[in-house]
Amino acid sequence: MITISIFLPSYPGQPVSTNKTFRRFIYRLPCKYVFVNVGEATCKSILNKSGIEGVEYAINPYIGCTHGCVYCYARFMTRWYHPGEKWGTFVDIKKNAIECLNKDIKSKKPGKILLSSVTDPYQPVEKEKEITRNILKILKDHTFPVNILTKSDLVIRDLDIISNMFDVEVGLTITCYYDEARKIFEPRASPINARIEALQNFSDIGISTYAFLGPLLPYLSEERLDLLLNNLADKVGRVIVDRLNIKAGNWKTIKLALKDNYPNLLDLFQEACGVESKYYSMLGNVLRRELDKRAIEYDMLF
Repeated sequence: MITISIFLPSYPGQPVSTNKTFRRFIYRLPCKYVFVNVGEATCKSILNKSGIEGVEYAINPYIGCTHGCVYCYARFMTRWYHPGEKWGTFVDIKKNAIECLNKDIKSKKPGKILLSSVTDPYQPVEKEKEITRNILKILKDHTFPVNILTKSDLVIRDLDIISNMFDVEVGLTITCYYDEARKIFEPRASPINARIEALQNFSDIGISTYAFLGPLLPYLSEERLDLLLNNLADKVGRVIVDRLNIKAGNWKTIKLALKDNYPNLLDLFQEACGVESKYYSMLGNVLRRELDKRAIEYDMLF
């Protein structure tokens, strides 16, 4: 595997220095520096069976993700890739992804494909590498239904391909409506308004869209929830809602984010995620009522 380092766009932040000797770029976020390593990997297969209900296959163009979401469940991948490295600071490009997909798709029965399940297909490096874009070019010529899920408005770039696909649905993840919390919990993902605008772009030309509201962060996701639902009502065909689960070692980074930014919520947050807590049950009831009021179809995953 070849490994290099680059800086990634972030909100907020400014590139502050480069070191050409080590091909490493440093990107400054509030009160800290973030190093992001980009490497290459090969895969034996790219169109893999999925254990997610309602989805037959998953395509993950990258290993790792540099959006840096503090609650991410996919950090379990460090058992096999980049052990000891901090999740959110590395990504490997599957350099033979297109070759594998051309081979895989000929031997698989048609079924729904999720793009992606343990990475974001439109993370910052995709802007240059276009692995996801080239994957879509292949899928466009086949009859596999495709479900795209991302936190990035970069997906708009591929509207020209997506608009000509056989059966496609585009989803944007929205954890909370106000961007201050997004900067803390999803530091290198697109701003919330940019994601909503992306949904609008696809909806305007008749492409099926959905918002994935999850994982809902205790108390934080409640802020301006009514405004978020009002904004989504005419832009999505449905909403998928899920709670936050403490797993894969994510509590360590969640706890740190809370201590640094919302110390008064730390105990309440942990209690809300407990197995005996009624918090998500009550929040789910509120969401059902509000979604019904706006005639928005939804799937509640908790």
